Amino acid sequence: MEKQKYYITTAIAYTSGKPHIGNTYEIVLADAIARYKRQQGYDVFFQTGTDEHGQKIELKAAEAGITPKEFVDNVSGEIKGIWDLMNTSYDKFIRTTDADHEKQVQKIFKKMYAKGDIYKGHYEGMYCTPCESFFTESQLVDGKCPDCGRPCVPAKEEAYFFKMSKYADRLIEHINTHPEFIQPESRKNEMMNNFLLPGLQDLCVSRTSFKWGIPVDFDPGHVVYVWLDALTNYITGIGYDCDGESTEQFRKNWPADLHLIGKDIIRFHTIYWPIFLMSLDLPLPKQVFGHPWLLQGDGKMSKSKGNVLYADELVEFFGVDAVRYFVLHEMPFENDGVITWELMVERLNSELANTLGNLVNRTISMSNKYFGGVVENKGAAEPVDDDLKEFVLSIPAKVDAKMDKLRVADAITEVFSLFKRCNKYIDETMPWALAKDETRQDRLATVLYNLVESICIGATLLESFMPETTEKILAQLHAGKRTLEDLKTFGLYESGTKVTEAPEILFARLKLDEVMAKVAERHPQVEETQEQPEEEKENVIDIEAKPEITFEDFEKMQFQVGEIIACEAVKKSRKLLCSQVKIGSQVRQIVSGIKSSYSPEEMVGKKVMVLTNLKPAKLAGILSEGMILCAEDADGNLALVAPEKDMPAGAEIC
Repeated sequence: MEKQKYYITTAIAYTSGKPHIGNTYEIVLADAIARYKRQQGYDVFFQTGTDEHGQKIELKAAEAGITPKEFVDNVSGEIKGIWDLMNTSYDKFIRTTDADHEKQVQKIFKKMYAKGDIYKGHYEGMYCTPCESFFTESQLVDGKCPDCGRPCVPAKEEAYFFKMSKYADRLIEHINTHPEFIQPESRKNEMMNNFLLPGLQDLCVSRTSFKWGIPVDFDPGHVVYVWLDALTNYITGIGYDCDGESTEQFRKNWPADLHLIGKDIIRFHTIYWPIFLMSLDLPLPKQVFGHPWLLQGDGKMSKSKGNVLYADELVEFFGVDAVRYFVLHEMPFENDGVITWELMVERLNSELANTLGNLVNRTISMSNKYFGGVVENKGAAEPVDDDLKEFVLSIPAKVDAKMDKLRVADAITEVFSLFKRCNKYIDETMPWALAKDETRQDRLATVLYNLVESICIGATLLESFMPETTEKILAQLHAGKRTLEDLKTFGLYESGTKVTEAPEILFARLKLDEVMAKVAERHPQVEETQEQPEEEKENVIDIEAKPEITFEDFEKMQFQVGEIIACEAVKKSRKLLCSQVKIGSQVRQIVSGIKSSYSPEEMVGKKVMVLTNLKPAKLAGILSEGMILCAEDADGNLALVAPEKDMPAGAEIC
């Protein structure tokens, strides 16, 4: 049976400079979608590339003292290098300076002119060089470009224009009858209300004030307007020919299933591009998704602000898959996302190192410790196993539903809920306790088998988002690769398989102060932008003294080191977390009012000071068997009290 095709594109990156992490987010997002579609069995064609013409590039090349072609060769190579660094699986990297593309653009322009859709005239108005766009005075916002907010300059020149109004009604009808065409919904409303319904002005599609562009072959003084040049890459890249000699690849893949673009260029892709296609008598793409922006903590990334983050530097600190995880997971479906060094460290430590990495490491380590690495399903089942299996087998359908709606961040959250459920299963079954009972060895083996099988299912679902991590997990478990169809069945891991003897640490925890110190060395402006106090104050707190106690009173209290092996928020409580704390060979449940300062994920793996002989009490209906000690500052911020050096769980504090 022939596979169903899926053609996905990104916007081609403009070669005016190195792309920051916000630009890189788009290619990673597209890659995750493309990889998932391949897992579903689609015949995917994934195209990206670079947009290399225009006045802005001509000016930058002149500043650099090189030709425009030399300039774009350098930048395009750098962009492609970053796309490759991020492990993106594109099938075609197109450049608008490619000879076959340029030839087709000239033919397309000529065909539109011959059809009467393009005519020659004069343009007088305001021009934004960075956006390569003309605007009327009424379209400016506070006298500046409505798209980028930068100054526009008056421009007057001879130009060719496209008759946009000729196809406007047809486009409005298409949008109204194809609700899935523009996503999210808010972008559609913006295009209809702000541009289409008020009436479209004719679009300038050539320039004479600069030379770096594709020449209009029948009027050499003109070069093709950059947007007509750039947008057509989606068809020229797969073999469109204006004379009717298009390739089999074009006939197979067009129309595109998804154009993935930034929200700032939605107008070009949902108004200009569909109208160009109508002029060429070609079907429109099935969907255009205008994703939100990834912002630095203090706003949109800007070199002048000194707040630009680049993918290669982030990879140096955190690794490829950690950066992929962050940009995919932290970006909401419709609203802008935020990235900071601090947030990257927090997510790596809590989600990647604790939730995922610690789970895989513990499971492999226990398999080696108790059974020499051999994982066997002994069939010693208990009711808690059914609950685990039911939960794990429910996740693939949930991920599928989220990905079908392009809710990639939500899909990743579902995958990590599977790993969190595995951690809870460890707390429920307590393998370390089973290991001490010789009569329960079959039960222990079954528990570890269920964990390995669940991790294999989770790792398969993780592949689209973090492919290298999936490969590492499956390699350590000596597990074969699975299809999404396989995930409907629990128990495909071959009983008797031996896991690796030395588990690899997937994600090493990082210390924020060490990371920020390195960042400050490279980027002094990061440190300088932190708010400085007007005067240095001594950092001390005086509190009201309590009545004196005797040494005998103190001796009644027993303090020990506890290791938090699981933690979850207490439902319907804004303050409470419920932790499972390992103290010696016991595990105690302790409820603490620390939710304002710690997330459940942060708590797991921490060594803390515990008052162990406090009389048990119920908090919010949950039994608490001790007290975790914290320090509190004047603003109510909490910090766990922990041993200075690594001490075993259960060590006495005296």
